[in-house]
Amino acid sequence: MAICDIHGMKTLVITAEAAKDLRKLKSVAPRIVAKLQDYAANPAAFPKVITLVGSTKRRIRIGEFRAIFTETETEVIVTAIAPRGSVYD
Repeated sequence: MAICDIHGMKTLVITAEAAKDLRKLKSVAPRIVAKLQDYAANPAAFPKVITLVGSTKRRIRIGEFRAIFTETETEVIVTAIAPRGSVYD
């Protein structure tokens, strides 16, 4: 589990499974992590983040990739990162 905590923002937690997904996406991993950090710093700046139907999980679009996460008052917990067609499986 990786944690990023900067004063004044939510903590970004990347689960072991999501970290494994990131390792597979070496070339775009920095862009994905940067977008997730931006979201954790200011969720209001991302109006297109949606809650998945029938779930409390949320989804953020990062180009051709999607990150699935749950959110609490203090944390954004990323559970999966994959291309848009396979992330929902």
